[in-house]
Amino acid sequence: MRVVTAVVAVFLLVPPAWAGHELTFYPSFYPQEITIRWVEPRAAAPLLVKNALHAYAGADPFPAGAPEKVRYAESLRGWVVLTFRRPAGDAAARCAAGTALVGALGARAPFVVHPWPVTPYHDDYVQQYDLAQRARERAAGTVPRVQAAGPLARALAGAGVPGADGAEAAVEEITLPSLLDGVETRMAGWHGPPWLKEGWFQAWLLQAPALPPATRRAADEAFRRRAEGAPLPPVERINLERRLVTLATAGCERVVLGYTLRREALDDDYSDGVENIAVDSQAGVASPIFLRTVKLKDFPWNGWLHVGVAGAPRAAWNPVAGFSDPAGRAVWAAVGDPALLLDPDNARFVPNRARLQSIEDGGDVPVDALVPAGGALKPAGPGVTARTKLVYRVLLSNFHDGQSMSVADVLYPYAFASRWGVGGTRDYDPEVERATAALRQALAAARLRRVDTELRDVGDVQIRYQVAHVEVYLKTAPDSRYAATLAPPWSPVPWQVLALMEQAVGRGLGAFSEREARRRGVPWLDLVREARTRAALAALAAELERRAWVPEALRGLVTTDEARRRWQALREFQRRTGHFLVTAGPYQLGRVTAESATLPVFRDFTYPLGVGSFDQFAFPLRAYVKAVERRGDRLDVQADVENVEKAGRSYKILREPFKPQPAGERTREPLTAHWTVVGPGDEVAAAGASRDVQGGRLVVDLAGRLRPGAYRVVLALALNGNLVNPEVKVLSYRAGD
Repeated sequence: MRVVTAVVAVFLLVPPAWAGHELTFYPSFYPQEITIRWVEPRAAAPLLVKNALHAYAGADPFPAGAPEKVRYAESLRGWVVLTFRRPAGDAAARCAAGTALVGALGARAPFVVHPWPVTPYHDDYVQQYDLAQRARERAAGTVPRVQAAGPLARALAGAGVPGADGAEAAVEEITLPSLLDGVETRMAGWHGPPWLKEGWFQAWLLQAPALPPATRRAADEAFRRRAEGAPLPPVERINLERRLVTLATAGCERVVLGYTLRREALDDDYSDGVENIAVDSQAGVASPIFLRTVKLKDFPWNGWLHVGVAGAPRAAWNPVAGFSDPAGRAVWAAVGDPALLLDPDNARFVPNRARLQSIEDGGDVPVDALVPAGGALKPAGPGVTARTKLVYRVLLSNFHDGQSMSVADVLYPYAFASRWGVGGTRDYDPEVERATAALRQALAAARLRRVDTELRDVGDVQIRYQVAHVEVYLKTAPDSRYAATLAPPWSPVPWQVLALMEQAVGRGLGAFSEREARRRGVPWLDLVREARTRAALAALAAELERRAWVPEALRGLVTTDEARRRWQALREFQRRTGHFLVTAGPYQLGRVTAESATLPVFRDFTYPLGVGSFDQFAFPLRAYVKAVERRGDRLDVQADVENVEKAGRSYKILREPFKPQPAGERTREPLTAHWTVVGPGDEVAAAGASRDVQGGRLVVDLAGRLRPGAYRVVLALALNGNLVNPEVKVLSYRAGD
C-alpha cells in the first residue's frame, strides 16, 4: 500500500453510464471548475435554456413561466411589513389596519400571508406556532392610506387601496440580506452570530427599528438577557424568546403582513443539468452548502459548473471585511472554507474544518496556553482560570500556494482580533470590532495539544492527513448548542496573507472595511481586482520576504526560515495567478474578468473533505404526523416519511409509513418529534424533542412534566433534521386526569 503525501491523480474505471468520458478522482468536490457570472435576471433566462448556466442566484428569470427543464429551489427572501410613520391611535387599531389591508389585497397579495415575523422557514417556528395562529385571528379594521413601490404598489392599486397622498404608513418588503447587513459575521473562517438563522433573532432585528423608546428599552433588556446572559433551561429560554417577539410586535408600529420567497432557477436537464443539490432555507443557492453538494449529471467528477449571480461585484475582495455583496459572497462560498457551515434545513451550525470534540469544565489554564492581547499571543503563566474548556479536532491541509497549514495559521486570527478589534488604538477597524466582539468577550486562551497523522484508504492508495487537537478556554459557560461557534481555532487564510493585509492597512494602502476606508479616505483593500493595490502589495511582499518578517504574535511559533518560505511561496503564487487571495478552500480563484470569475477545484490530496462529505444534506425529506394516540401520560405518534426513489438520473419522492431502520443502517439524523406544551397565559410549560421509538411509533413522554390543568401540545416532526416548512399539529391535552 502506498502512502501519498503529494498531489496525485488516480484514474478509476469508468462506470458504463459514463462510458467514453474520462473521470479523474481527487479528494475535493464534484465540479472540476466553477464559473460565476454576473448576470441580470432577464439575461439569465436564455443562458439557462441553452445550458450555459446551471443555476441562478437571483430573481426568477422566467416570471411568465419556466421551461420544463428548469426547476426551482425556494428559500426565505424577506418580509412584507406595514410601518406607520407617526403611530397614532391605539395598538389595536394599527393591528386591525394590517388585517384589513391583507383582506383588501386578497389573492393579489404578492407574498405569503403570515402575520407573524417567525415563519415556517425558521426552525423555532414550532415553538411560536400558536402565537402566529393567534395573530391570524385579529379583527379587521379600516384600510389605511399607504405608500408602496414596485409589485406591492401595483397589487395595492389593483385592490383599490388608497394611494400615496396623505399616506399614514408605508408597505415595503424588507429582505433578509438587508436585515442581516451589518449583523452577520463572515470574517475569515468565522461565521455568526450563533443564532443567525433563528426566528426570534430575525424578528427582533425586523421590529426593533420601529419601536417607540419606552417599548424599545424593555425589549432591549429582554434581547440582552437572551443573547448575552447565562444559558437558560429550555422552557425558560423558549418563554423568553416568545416574550421578546410578543413585546416587539404588540404595539403594531410595524405590522408583519407576510413573507416572500426566493425562487431560484436550476437546470434540471436530463443530460446537461445538475443534481444532488442542497440549498440553504434562507441563503438559497448562494450558500457554501450548494457548492459542496451539487454535481453535473453528465460529468459528476469532471466538467464545468456555471452559476449566475445578479449584479456585478461592488465590494472589495478581502477575507476580513470584504466579499459582502451577492457576487462576492458567491466567490467566497467557493474559495473560503469556514470552521463550521450552516445546516441548510434548520438553524444549527455543522462541523466543517474545526470539529468540537468535548466541552469540559475549565479550571486552571495551562501555563503554556496562549492568551491574545493587544495583537500578541502571550503565555498564560500561572493564575489564569477559565469557566469552560473546548477541545477541537482541526482538519489541516495545504494552502493554494502549496504551503502546509501550521498551528500559527490556526491561532493567528486570535491575535488579529485582539489587535484590530479594540477601539482607541491606531490599529482599529469598527467592522473587526463588531465581528469579533463575542469572541473577544468569551476567549481566555488557546493551546495546541498535539498534531496527529491520520491515514485513510482510497482504493490501494493510503492518504496521510494532519489533524490538530486544540484546546480553547472560555471565560464564560456557554449554551452547549452554541459553544462551537464562539471562538473556533481556524482560518482558511494563511498567517502571511493576514499579515500582508495588516501591513498594508498600517501603511495607509487601504482599509479592511468599506466604512473605515471611507473615513480614512483610502481604498477598500482588495487582494484581487484593483491593479494599483496589487502592485503596492507586491512591493510590500517583496520587502517582507527580504526581511523574513514574522509578526510579533508569532515570534515563538514561526522561525525565520519558515517565514522566508511562506513569503517566497506567496510571491510566486501572485506571479502565477496575478492576485494574493490564498486560502485552504475547496476551490481556488482563477481568471477574473468584468463579467465572471473562474474557480478551478483545488486538486490536493491533503484536502480532508472529499467527494460526498456533505451529500446527506441533499434531498431534504419531510415527515408528517399521521395519527396521535394518548396512552396515559404519553403520546404515541404514528408518522409518514418521505423517501427518495432513484432511477438513473431521475428521482421521485415517495410518502410512506415510517418504519424503524434495520440495525446497521444510518441516516443523517433519526426521525424526531419536536414538541412544545403551552398552558394558560401562553406560557410554555414543557418542551423537548423525542427520538424514542416503540412499536414503530414515536413516543412523547409527558410524565411528571406538567401540573394538573388544560394544555395545548404543539407537535412537528423532523426527518434528517429538516425543520423547514413543517406540518404542525396542535392537540388538546389535560394533565392530572
